[in-house]
Amino acid sequence: MSDEEKIRVLIADDHRVLLGSLRALLERNGFAVIGEATTGEAAVELAMKTRPQVIVMDLEMPGTGGLAAAHRLRKTLPSAKVLILSAHEDDEQVLEALSEAGVAGYLVKSDAPEELLNAVRTVHGGRRYVSPSVAPIVIAQLRNPHRANARAGPPLSKREREVLRLVGQGATSKDIAQRLGISPKTAQVHRENIKDKLSLRTTADMVRYAIKHKIVQLD
Repeated sequence: MSDEEKIRVLIADDHRVLLGSLRALLERNGFAVIGEATTGEAAVELAMKTRPQVIVMDLEMPGTGGLAAAHRLRKTLPSAKVLILSAHEDDEQVLEALSEAGVAGYLVKSDAPEELLNAVRTVHGGRRYVSPSVAPIVIAQLRNPHRANARAGPPLSKREREVLRLVGQGATSKDIAQRLGISPKTAQVHRENIKDKLSLRTTADMVRYAIKHKIVQLD
């Protein structure tokens, strides 16, 4: 197979050892790995330069995670198929990725290596790919599309919404402090209060919430 015929793949994960393993697996099986990224921001920037056909992306990375990056790529590079490679199998993340972020596929890191190869070929061919590990979640949603999956919480203050918007854009506590004219400690307190109010656990959860509820708009 010539280089022109190979499927062009970009891989994004914040674990460099895994990046190396993914590259070796893909190249050994006839794919062309045209770039690697360790953050969502870097993945979007590199994708715009290299124009991959498939992007294999981790869900949680520092700064802008895979979900936020997928939102951006959907608008800026719609021809690229985003395949999420995640350690998580919970309902909300799977459904949010496949529906709201519009990714082409969802693969779980515990799946066999052959599943990744199959997944890349499937999404490149224009079809959706769902890991056998999470397929029951999708089937359950199709059977009961009206089930509640949004978490309600107390209303946020104006300042908390500002902080959440900045978190959704990938800002750190230091960045937020500089933007809002407050101390990094105060910014961190706001972040913790937001997580408590909305029953969120991680920064990635905050980013997903901000996107889902349109608190942050991704261009």
